Amino acid sequence: MVCKQKGRGVSTLYIVATPIGNLDDLSPRAVKVLAGVDLVVAEDTRHSGRLLQHLGLHKAMLALHDYNERQRLDAVLARLAEGQSVALISDAGTPLISDPGYLLVSEARKQGFRVSPIPGCCALIAALSAAGLATDRFSFHGFLPTKRKARQAALEALRQDISTLVFYEAPHRILETADALIEVFGASRDVVFARELTKAFESFYTGTAEAVRAQLADDPYAEKGEYVVMVAGAPRDTEVGTPAVDADRLLALLLPELPVKKAARIVADATGLGRNELYQRALALKQG
Repeated sequence: MVCKQKGRGVSTLYIVATPIGNLDDLSPRAVKVLAGVDLVVAEDTRHSGRLLQHLGLHKAMLALHDYNERQRLDAVLARLAEGQSVALISDAGTPLISDPGYLLVSEARKQGFRVSPIPGCCALIAALSAAGLATDRFSFHGFLPTKRKARQAALEALRQDISTLVFYEAPHRILETADALIEVFGASRDVVFARELTKAFESFYTGTAEAVRAQLADDPYAEKGEYVVMVAGAPRDTEVGTPAVDADRLLALLLPELPVKKAARIVADATGLGRNELYQRALALKQG
């Protein structure tokens, strides 16, 4: 559908990317748009108010977040219907990327208002560009579930995905997430964890899942700052679900000599399969 203009003047909903850390990353175009709009819709008006203050701007603001987005839709759409221009910003980065705004953008387009992106910072793109993992194919999955079983299930569903996997994660859950990656993808799967992007203490933890888990454990600052977690895709010869190494045959060779847990760990490292699944398969083989 081609969007038409409604109301008086040029009513536009601008989707404005803001810095994820370094304020110098805000584009001149974004500053110009923020200076010219009638209303700034922000995830947290106190947080975004500091950004506007830094720019010397005094704008009308409206809070719009996950808990009130549906209730605030009519107020924002009414401004657009009057011919006003509105900027949607999030606390950091590009709106709608694991941030609120989907309902507003969707409804604005349905009602024929112009929606225009003002591109800029995005944590997942910034992290991928510097990670050294394949970027010809990647998939973004936002935040993993906080409960252990749900998190494991979400990761298991992605175990055979050959694209680079990207997640956001909170600092207080980062060690649990690293453990989960080892269990599901195997200790030898390559991963990159990016912390505090564009900020003074920007850090990248790179290597196998096991090595990165050790790096995190050794870093007293590891549980501070937001993370982008990236996982190398499964080897392409596992795309149809068949590992390069016959896991059952390897388990059968190891079980007479090793405990079940150790045999499962070795096969997980060799195949990239999850430790939990291999442990269960090893138990079945031993009992059979």
